Amino acid sequence: MLKIAITGGAGTGKSTVARMFAELGAEVLDADAAAREAVAVGAPAWVELRRLYGADYFNENGELNRSRLAQLVFTDPEERRRLDGIIHPRVAEKLQARFADLERRGVELVMVEVPLLFETGRERGFDRIIVVAAPEAVQIRRLRGRDRRGEAEIRGILKAQWPL
Repeated sequence: MLKIAITGGAGTGKSTVARMFAELGAEVLDADAAAREAVAVGAPAWVELRRLYGADYFNENGELNRSRLAQLVFTDPEERRRLDGIIHPRVAEKLQARFADLERRGVELVMVEVPLLFETGRERGFDRIIVVAAPEAVQIRRLRGRDRRGEAEIRGILKAQWPL
């Protein structure tokens, strides 16, 4: 099965490119969706994060408060490394399980939206890589509008990603 990664910085248009391929009939996976599954209430990563960060980083319904955690990890590189060490191995496991399922079903091509492809060393797992780029000013404008994040948090996000 041919595996193609779609990567790029935050706000560059990766999801738009992935959606275009899906509309053309391609099988498309999303690493961010796998990350959300990994921290679902009761999942092993959720338990580990709850133990590490405490109840203050979780909503009343028990879900991880992603925006609160983002404020911490995008301003503290050490916290980001700790979080990545918990999340990224589980995302890799989930994607591998999906690849195995797709191969069993005879799928010949899969596209995967992977925001942190090079940062996590996952590029070796793909046959081809599509890099989506946008000027930093465009990224900031998109992130500000889409995620309603502050300037410092946006700069932290962009700093955490490799410039491509």
